[in-house]
Amino acid sequence: MIRIAIIALGSQGDVQPYIALGKGLKAAGYDVCLLTHENFEGLVTSHGLAFYAMQGNVQELIETPEMRELTEKGNFITMTLRTAKETEQVAIGWAQTALVACQGMDLLIAGVGGLYLALAIAEKFSIPLLQAFVFPFTPTRAFPGVLFPQSIERWGGTVNWLSHQALRQIIWQGSRSGDAATRKRVLDLPLPSFWGPHRSPHLHHLPTLYGFSPAVIAKPSDWQNTYVTGYWFLDAASDWTPPPDLENFLQAGSPPVYIGFGSMGNRDPEETADLVLQALKKTGQRAILSAGWSGMQTENLPDTAFLVHSVPHAWLFPRVAAVVHHGGAGTTAAGLRAGVPTVIIPFFGDQGFWGKRVADLGVGTAPIPRKQLTVERLAQAIQTAVSDRTMRQRAASLGESIRSENGVANGVAIVQRLENFSVV
Repeated sequence: MIRIAIIALGSQGDVQPYIALGKGLKAAGYDVCLLTHENFEGLVTSHGLAFYAMQGNVQELIETPEMRELTEKGNFITMTLRTAKETEQVAIGWAQTALVACQGMDLLIAGVGGLYLALAIAEKFSIPLLQAFVFPFTPTRAFPGVLFPQSIERWGGTVNWLSHQALRQIIWQGSRSGDAATRKRVLDLPLPSFWGPHRSPHLHHLPTLYGFSPAVIAKPSDWQNTYVTGYWFLDAASDWTPPPDLENFLQAGSPPVYIGFGSMGNRDPEETADLVLQALKKTGQRAILSAGWSGMQTENLPDTAFLVHSVPHAWLFPRVAAVVHHGGAGTTAAGLRAGVPTVIIPFFGDQGFWGKRVADLGVGTAPIPRKQLTVERLAQAIQTAVSDRTMRQRAASLGESIRSENGVANGVAIVQRLENFSVV
């Protein structure tokens, strides 16, 4: 039996698509294990995959006062450098885990979060490496890199291409010290150049997979040996049932608006909750508020609002009138699949990219950066999302298109065509 190891690091939204892809590969007859943070053990094993714990808990890191302050400021480069210090401290443990877990594997799969560790392991054991991303990471002239203002698109293809190269450097430089530590102290491997290992033959030997819909981002003409498969959705277990009080709330009136910021938080979550409630009062809309990891909680909610902590998006989003969130790739995908309008409040990173893409598709409002969020702006965006008939029709049509795709099956089919894996 062919053995596959998937390395997936990051928040729950970052990890879930790889669990979905792993489930698909296992159903197709592969022996699959997933290496991710220790706090995701229950999530991984509940979907039937073998689990190897990588030291660290992303939720605990995000909830530290320092990281909440950096998140609120929205400076991704500063956050990357801060995370690099944390990563360097645990990189040795990650490499030691991967060294044990990946012995005897026939194929490695990794996204951006685990890419450089996976590359080092691939070099150590001469294992083929399949890159699998959920946001654009391959340079293209078609649009700017996801960390850059999308307005630079007007400057042309060369600037777009250079922004992707800069994106790679930002990610690499944030990982370089940890990569050096693992190569020297655990794997006994030579170091890549200062500018990174992006020319390594291990990164160009196999195709690159992208787990998003071609209806959302069409494959650029300059992407070679690359497949846009459709989203890798991880749905709730078939025996999941909603809490009765949530069901009662949904049935007690018109479809509510969903508002949640995932793992994004700030130093004063109660202030955020108060802003949200004021905006809802202005619009007269009912709402489901998601606490998530953001710390957004409030006491004495009005009867028109309901607080949840963990509800599968695939179940909830088709039952709401619109979704308001931070613009994480996974949450954006779930909202688009549900076929309801989207309002994105980007904090940092690729969230602004998804916000502009949603607006360009006509299935949501223009994004409102978190630092510019006010009661009036949020109320206006919600009102547009629930009342703009053309926007709602476009969202419904896009949702139907996405639901007709099977990104996991498409990804598995590509792997199946590569069964006679060869070593670089």
